[in-house]
Amino acid sequence: MEALKAKPAAEPRPAPAPVTRIARRRALPGREAEYEARVREMFEALRAQPGFLGADLLPPEQPGGDYQTVVRFASEAALQGWDLSAGRARSHARLREVAEGEPEYRRLSGLEAWFAPAVVPATMHPPRIRMAVVTWLGIFPTVSLVLWLVAPLLAAWPFLLRTAALTALIVATMTWVVMPRLTRWLRGWLNPGAGR
Repeated sequence: MEALKAKPAAEPRPAPAPVTRIARRRALPGREAEYEARVREMFEALRAQPGFLGADLLPPEQPGGDYQTVVRFASEAALQGWDLSAGRARSHARLREVAEGEPEYRRLSGLEAWFAPAVVPATMHPPRIRMAVVTWLGIFPTVSLVLWLVAPLLAAWPFLLRTAALTALIVATMTWVVMPRLTRWLRGWLNPGAGR
């Protein structure tokens, strides 16, 4: 009789990381109002898309400059679902009628996407004091929990190895769990001037 072998438990999959994508594009001269209206129509289509977290349309700082459309999805797969959708194809066909050329894209994830991305005009960045407060609101409980639960288990490890493990765990937790939620919950306070 053959012995039964226990299968190893499947490793838990890490939660997918949220993704932010920024599109830069210029409206045709004199058609800026139409361009903005069509981007907002696209936002309506986005709201029906699984995994959609939010979007902003940032006007150019100077007349005739680039518009920036910032969209956020719960995962890379959710963004890809939008890219392959009929709604996106329709929206982009309508935008081509009132825009110059194709958009330039930039994708952000992890630490880079915690706050307003670098390509957003400086006037749209959250004030540094508010970013500091939100960062502290994430760091304090995360570090406290890790030091309370995990640090005692690593007490026998050499100092540098223990510090490396603890900081790696804290950075991963902040990047994929804590900050995406905090910045979403406190978005209105962080950036009251940004319109949805």
